[in-house]
Amino acid sequence: MPAAAPVSPSASARHWSTEAVPPERRLDYWVGAICEAFLEMDCSSREARHFDGRLVSVASGALSFNQVEASTQDVYRTRAAIARGAQQPFYLITHRRMPWHVVQGGQRVGLRPGDAVLVDSARTYELHYPSAVEVVSIQLPRAWVGQWLRQLDHPVARVAWRDQGWGQALSAWSLQFAHEPELASLVPEHLLADQLGAMLSAALEPAVAPTRAGRDLAARARVLMRDRLDTAGLQASDVAQALGVSLRTLHRAFAADGATFSDSLRGLRLQRAAELLAQPRLEGVSVAEIGRRCGYADASHFVREFQRWHALTPARWRRDRLSH
Repeated sequence: MPAAAPVSPSASARHWSTEAVPPERRLDYWVGAICEAFLEMDCSSREARHFDGRLVSVASGALSFNQVEASTQDVYRTRAAIARGAQQPFYLITHRRMPWHVVQGGQRVGLRPGDAVLVDSARTYELHYPSAVEVVSIQLPRAWVGQWLRQLDHPVARVAWRDQGWGQALSAWSLQFAHEPELASLVPEHLLADQLGAMLSAALEPAVAPTRAGRDLAARARVLMRDRLDTAGLQASDVAQALGVSLRTLHRAFAADGATFSDSLRGLRLQRAAELLAQPRLEGVSVAEIGRRCGYADASHFVREFQRWHALTPARWRRDRLSH
């Protein structure tokens, strides 16, 4: 598949960099930056005299995707900071390259590059980065997490291991934003949130064995989705309501079937688009219109998604099929 083009910087992204201040003030500046971008925390570093750090934050609805690149450091969320804070979000943190560890609820958890850990800011924690920091930290509102996890209050940090079950998908998905946080501004907010929530639930809570009822629900959902593929902005909540089930029940049915709602919807749309592009009687219909008939209101988004899925642009796909 061709390499993806670099993502243009988002106009909504916020940036912090220690390059803006003299070396002797950089660690103090960094503590202020992480408190402004995240919430109140303490930070120390054995490289205080030569500290270097950059932070990019991109909002997507209620979620915030934060790329952090900095010198070695130790971060502490204290009881005093918790008492002063009005908000107590969760953070899903994934390191790109180096091992590190988190301490919460008296338990120390060693993490490898790619392991994703969910940390609760309503409880004290420590984040220890013995080497350079290269992480994505996704801020998740408490109410939002409560929509996806049965157990909201958990005494220790929870890990989605990079090589186990749904942790593999969550790790790969998260690391995209560690490289390019601006990707969060290119995907509809509800699709991004639904996809993350479904993977988070599947990766962190006990697996649900497929049942006949669950498989039947997933199959009925796909039939309904096919009928509504031309509806731009179709959401899992719309399908759940039409089927008379809760949003969590719908997502768990897909997870037990080894899929997610977002990926299933994308696959159905792009399969339909490929079929329409290959029909001779539709040769005069523009690529943008084909995308619209499959639920893509934005033509450029359709082209990117189609090329990522089929490894060819829609125009090239059409030429190859109609030339035979």
